[in-house]
Amino acid sequence: MKIIIIGAGISGCASYLSLQKHLPQTPGSPHSYAIYEAYDTSRDTTFRERPATDDTRSATLVVGGGLGVGANGLNVLKRLDESLYADVVAGGYPYSNFKLKSAYGWTLMNVEATADVDGKIMNSVSMSRHSIWQALRDRIPSDVIVNKKIYRVVLNGGASGRHLITFTDGSEPVEADLVLGADGLKSTVKRALFDAETAEDDPYPPQYEGLTGVGGFHPVTPSLRANIPTSSMTITFGGNGFFGYVYSSSSETDSSRTSAYNMPSPGNTITWWSTYGAEDCPEPKTADKAAMNADLKARHAHWKDPVIQEIIRDVHVETMWPTWTTPELPMWEREGIVLLGDAAHALPPTSGQGSAQALEDVECFSLFLKHHLERVYTQNPAGDGQGVSQAEREAIQVAAKKYMALRMPRVKAILDEARQRQQGKKNMNVVQEFVMYLILWLVGCFAPANPAKPILEYNMAEEVRKVLAEEDNETK
Repeated sequence: MKIIIIGAGISGCASYLSLQKHLPQTPGSPHSYAIYEAYDTSRDTTFRERPATDDTRSATLVVGGGLGVGANGLNVLKRLDESLYADVVAGGYPYSNFKLKSAYGWTLMNVEATADVDGKIMNSVSMSRHSIWQALRDRIPSDVIVNKKIYRVVLNGGASGRHLITFTDGSEPVEADLVLGADGLKSTVKRALFDAETAEDDPYPPQYEGLTGVGGFHPVTPSLRANIPTSSMTITFGGNGFFGYVYSSSSETDSSRTSAYNMPSPGNTITWWSTYGAEDCPEPKTADKAAMNADLKARHAHWKDPVIQEIIRDVHVETMWPTWTTPELPMWEREGIVLLGDAAHALPPTSGQGSAQALEDVECFSLFLKHHLERVYTQNPAGDGQGVSQAEREAIQVAAKKYMALRMPRVKAILDEARQRQQGKKNMNVVQEFVMYLILWLVGCFAPANPAKPILEYNMAEEVRKVLAEEDNETK
């Protein structure tokens, strides 16, 4: 079977590793893989060396921003490869709770960010997006990744009836039996599902969420270390946006830093971000840098947190990132073309689940495809030696439909909740601001300590097993 993955970001790299691990080998010949990526993906590439040519690539490696990965995402990595999980955790900093504060310095509530995993408490982990990508990329042979920009994916467009992939440089097209679209918000693969030839024909283009922001990484000074709480991600709300910060690295000399069950000593960097409402989407490429920095300082000038004050005094931001999401798509798959991660469902940052949900996608589809291909190969152990059989094609399609049926409701629930939260991050008057503080304080008094528990303790592999077990019972 020829498998082509479009996009070598977090979703694309994880897809390759997961399929390599789980898929049974065809009796006739081994599966072949290729990952096509428009940008440089050498192991030493950093986000600053990647051209920011597309403003909507805010959920991809090009941003180089920070992210948090909850226990549900970490456990996908752990099941995939223990050493990969250890490298990812070591590249970040565990945190056990969210500390929500007001711009006046009041603590409004503390929310747990942990999960009970096999009787032990696992923390979430903050890290740079580049850090998790590099841990994945380090495990992929360089010859698997081809630096080419895709022009179009044509459903069943090849001479042999396979899917056809064409390139912007006019080079020879390639065909594939399975195409995985891990190519983000402006997915080229997505258009193939809806027979759209060009980006302008895309019936589901990215949508701007009315929020934009700035952020980055900052070295830890003695004064910051004295004021930043260990084990917490601090998020401060105000009437004109919000500000967050958290350690993004752990001490390199701490031997406990490879496990999210531990709380190692913090390292020497923090990640921070400031997000605010902007009705009209700004243009990052033409934004006035001096104005951006002046706006950051003015927006938070009177906020009481000394950490915020030190950051806005010392940093110099160079770009901004509007929040774009993928509209809710009616389908994520069609006849062996499958969307994963942001291509299927780019979530707003307020979800805190973007990377984790992409990893869940990868594991879910891989396990369903593994199951259905094993059935095919058990029934035909010799194979016919004539390439991909109709039974294999049907197995791909069945697995893709089950993946979509299981994943769509969960992602929609997370998206709906995130959109409710982000309403509190747009501009409001003084009365609205204090009503927000009151609501957050009351929720902190009466809500469960860990309202995110159902999300963080979700076990994707177990959910797939449940679906397959139910099917087995129905056929008996």
